[in-house]
Amino acid sequence: MIKNKELSMKPSLLRARPHLWYQLYWVLYLIWFFWLDLTVTDPNYIIHSPLDDFIPFNEWFIFPYGSWFFLLAGVTALLWWFDTASYDKLCLMMFSGMTFCLILYMVLPNGLDIRPTVEEVGRSNIAMTLMQLIWKADASVNVCPSIHCQSSACMAIAFSGSTLAKDRTWLKVLAFGWAALICASTVFTKQHSIIDVFCGLAVAFIWVPVLYLRPRKR
Repeated sequence: MIKNKELSMKPSLLRARPHLWYQLYWVLYLIWFFWLDLTVTDPNYIIHSPLDDFIPFNEWFIFPYGSWFFLLAGVTALLWWFDTASYDKLCLMMFSGMTFCLILYMVLPNGLDIRPTVEEVGRSNIAMTLMQLIWKADASVNVCPSIHCQSSACMAIAFSGSTLAKDRTWLKVLAFGWAALICASTVFTKQHSIIDVFCGLAVAFIWVPVLYLRPRKR
């Protein structure tokens, strides 16, 4: 009887960490993103930089590109469980940036024209097979700013500023190194222009002075 009473007094997992519902944003995001992906078939603006022509296509970067999903799930789960304040900052940075990007895609429909054909690549391997699947599922529209890069930067920033990485320089280096590799993969797989990358990073880092560089109260 006493044990049951003690158990009933303990807060439930969701009550102890009530901010899990923030993840419902992903439902809105996915519906919005794929709706734009289907409706924007003839973008008004083609994004291109001369630097894009010097970056070779490398299908093996599909693996760091796909590691974005593991970074997203890992950082979100760790911060939600161990550091609610940093989790809140991550959601604010990442979700507001994604919303801004989606609105921008609607106002300024943009796309790419730098993806090579399979014949131009002239290689057949597991990485090329995965690349073709990605290209079929994700049209080369709605690219600038890059949400892949924006969200990767947000995760690195939030994790590095959390209690988990405090006094652990190697974890901060790992977080930013992983995010940088993902950003590099977007241009080597021709998923994005270098312009998309810098714009995506700008959308993320604009939050740094607001959330992390505020003067401390005495």
